[in-house]
Amino acid sequence: MRNLFVPGIADDVKQRLLRLQPESQRQWGRMNVAETLAHCTAGLEMAMGTITPRRASFPANVLGLLIKPLVFRDDTPMRRNAPSARELFSPEAAQGDFDGERARLIAAIDRFTLQGAACCSSHPHPFFGRLSPEQWAILMYKHLDHHLRQFGA
Repeated sequence: MRNLFVPGIADDVKQRLLRLQPESQRQWGRMNVAETLAHCTAGLEMAMGTITPRRASFPANVLGLLIKPLVFRDDTPMRRNAPSARELFSPEAAQGDFDGERARLIAAIDRFTLQGAACCSSHPHPFFGRLSPEQWAILMYKHLDHHLRQFGA
């Protein structure tokens, strides 16, 4: 399965990020491209333990445990308009420094890939609960791929 610990996969994701432009139009969702870049950085910060969102409440937390094996069984992309923890959204990003947000995201990808399993949070994912480092790496790839596809990259 594709995961962000593999340097070649991380490089591919970064090349796709470099194809984005400030005027890139979304194909679904509500965020503009700068907001999306900030959101993706926050996702990696969650995976590395910098951001620690609260667990989803019942019944979402139980649903997450039921869906978890399906998400991690293959390379199937994430579905459109999937819910996300509110801690992963930044109102400041709406003003959007596109180049700055993209640079922050690329730096976060580099940190995550370079540090590998040692950087992964032991804090539970808000929806899926506890994740192994490999599961964090798979989920981070799927999350980035999801948003890159959202903007046609």
